Amino acid sequence: MHFLNVTPFILLQLTFFSALHGAKWTYSGLDGQQQWSKQYPYCGGAFQSPIDIKSELLRFDPTLRPIEVQNYNLSPNEQLTLGNNGHSIQLSLPPKMHISSLPQRYTAAQLHLHWGSSSRPTGSEHLVNNKQYAAEVHVVHYNSDKYPSMATAVDKSDGLAVLGVLIEVGEFNPAFEQFLKFINGVKYRDQRVQVPGLNIRALLPARLDEYYRYDGSLTTPPCYPSVLWTVFRNHITISRKQFLALATSLYASHAQDSDPVPLNNNYRKTQLAESRVVLVSFKDGRGLHGTPTVTSPLTRKRIIQQLMVGDLADLADEGLYQLLPSGLEKLRAGEKKDFENQQSEALAKSKHQMQNPSLRKKTQTSLSVGKLGLAEDELCFVSLEQRVSHQLKQSHSEIQLAHTLKDAVFPELNLKSYLNCKSDLALPTIRHILRERPTDEAFELDHSLTKALTNQKKTSSAVKKSVPVTNSGGLSPVAVPRKPHIQGYPHSWLLPMEWED
Repeated sequence: MHFLNVTPFILLQLTFFSALHGAKWTYSGLDGQQQWSKQYPYCGGAFQSPIDIKSELLRFDPTLRPIEVQNYNLSPNEQLTLGNNGHSIQLSLPPKMHISSLPQRYTAAQLHLHWGSSSRPTGSEHLVNNKQYAAEVHVVHYNSDKYPSMATAVDKSDGLAVLGVLIEVGEFNPAFEQFLKFINGVKYRDQRVQVPGLNIRALLPARLDEYYRYDGSLTTPPCYPSVLWTVFRNHITISRKQFLALATSLYASHAQDSDPVPLNNNYRKTQLAESRVVLVSFKDGRGLHGTPTVTSPLTRKRIIQQLMVGDLADLADEGLYQLLPSGLEKLRAGEKKDFENQQSEALAKSKHQMQNPSLRKKTQTSLSVGKLGLAEDELCFVSLEQRVSHQLKQSHSEIQLAHTLKDAVFPELNLKSYLNCKSDLALPTIRHILRERPTDEAFELDHSLTKALTNQKKTSSAVKKSVPVTNSGGLSPVAVPRKPHIQGYPHSWLLPMEWED
């Protein structure tokens, strides 16, 4: 490969190739998480994890079933691999373990931990109302109904499901001791030991019917937004001695390295929730009032259909604002009247367009609910990254790859998550849907929505930080065709032990 003529575009391509072929990353320092997006563009993109699970994000969903896990009680005769991959300790799990309570079967692959340090015992990745716990366990599963392996599932939007367990320092935990007692065998990076099977169910809280649910991402590079997160409401405990074993016994460096690097504080900082909400399975959450607070997917599909081909003024009357971020209230009476007058004028100008049979057929074809096949067809993030990079090359664009990928992927993920009640319908997604509508009509609705968002202090800052959808460089955030399964891992540098979330 030749890199003599280093132009901005070549630098952009280097970013792309480093994401494909690997680059060093750490939690702090020169290669710390603030730099991840330079090498792994999805780390600076949409639907990132972890998040702070705040009360105002919660929506009670009575359809959420208790989590059901199968074959989690492993026999001591089974051999599991415990390894140190330089970022965490990881325990391999047999494929007979799976989650049976989700619409598709998710097969277990591995579990790992995130923790703090001896001087700062706060290392969980997810926070609950600003509270950070001492540590967190992630039990990682992949969608085995659709994908043959973890490797092929990891970059698909419906590929992974992770169970998150928050940990406090308190009583001794005998289940954790079953593998923590082997920790000295994996003190250094790339060391592995065999450990007897144990009851993985005992690592989870007693109650599996109370949990938080949202759409998110891997919390380590490459940060693909491919995870259905289930974070249990109730925490578990480990003793202070057990916590210190995690925080003080391990190294992120190899045994032969002259300057050992301690392995601690291995957690990612919380990311913006953006348009996402957090579904909860329990009724007594603060602010939930014990009643359902999510709109049904059927109603949401009608909203999308109305945005695509219906009367936008009627949609506003039906309460579109209530389905936008943070449950926006309808405009004040005077503002609403102005809005209706503006819509009437816009509709009068564009009515002849919608009455034209050929135009109407064209519009309905391009915006049919078939487009909502997102609920069934996954996004392949490797394919998307390659397509966006190719289009940047064609247009000689100097737009940062991370920002452009966010433009491309956010409306798709938001729409899919919205239809499953795990997100609000964000303004960039509405703009994406309205691109094919009559210009005047769409502009008036967009103007009114923007005005409504501006009046909401809680959501205005999040909207400003989100990247608006544009057509820069000829990019169009359309669904990516399904990519054939690739044998082996999508990144050749990434060994099976390296998958962390």
